[in-house]
Amino acid sequence: MSRPPTALKRNAPLDFLTNLVLRAIIGLALALPYRLRVPMTGWIVSRLVAPLAGYSRRIRENLAHVCPDVPEAEVERLIRAVPNNAGRTLIEIYSGKGFTDRFAHAPLTGPGVAALEAAHTENRPVILVTGHIGNYDAPRAALIAKGFRVGALYRQMNNPYFNAHYEAAISMIGTPIFPKTRKGLGSMVRYLREGNMIGLLLDNFIIDGADLTFFGKTAPTALSAAEMALKYDALLVPVYGIRQENGFDFEVICEAPIPPSEPVEMTQALNDSLEALVRKHMDQWFWIHRRWKPELEELRQSRRAAANIGPDVPS
Repeated sequence: MSRPPTALKRNAPLDFLTNLVLRAIIGLALALPYRLRVPMTGWIVSRLVAPLAGYSRRIRENLAHVCPDVPEAEVERLIRAVPNNAGRTLIEIYSGKGFTDRFAHAPLTGPGVAALEAAHTENRPVILVTGHIGNYDAPRAALIAKGFRVGALYRQMNNPYFNAHYEAAISMIGTPIFPKTRKGLGSMVRYLREGNMIGLLLDNFIIDGADLTFFGKTAPTALSAAEMALKYDALLVPVYGIRQENGFDFEVICEAPIPPSEPVEMTQALNDSLEALVRKHMDQWFWIHRRWKPELEELRQSRRAAANIGPDVPS
């Protein structure tokens, strides 16, 4: 995928060093029993990696942008808790069978379960949409454990050194997986049209995305999930893996399918669904990443003007 013209070249030595550090943490953690490795990795990312990598500052900035009324004590809690959840998620994904075995008897909950079961029986395509909350691969693991045919679209890591073993890790949870490339997208569409399910992450900043909102602020969002659902008569179902109080188990929530309408309206409904859940579990959403980039708004609008495209506004 092309990058915006303002993107800086990546620092190859820093990428290489970051990869070494992450591989060392992962290797150390995987040498421990599952019950020790998950909280240990959460602690390392929260207490050591987050301050050094600037995650703490990023969390504070994002909260100030969209939730300025959050008390300082809660901000400080989230600065610790959010990276902890991220670290747990990372090592869970790398744990393969140790992670997937947890879903052998875990129930699916929510009003969308019956719709997913019916679609599976009828070989109707389904687009599962989730966000960076709890463990974003928990729904895929849970559905595969229940016998559903689920593929996943993934965005290749910016760090090329880290990406190769990340692909291997997410493949252990289930296959097929499709990289977000022209070839990968073509393969994903064929898989979907065969009557299977595909999983997508919605909450990434897309510079040419529609001007939708998330937490009341402009959050450019891709309309592709809704567009594909309409084009291929697929169900569009929000799904989430919410971490439970014990830190190891998950509630896999399958919400009711989004009714067919216009892509903008359907995608805003997906944003609203995720926002409602994030507000209930503030410490489980990935406040580390840059969902909002107000400093790029001028660039975005100039690109729209050059392409003679008007702003997309939810109805």
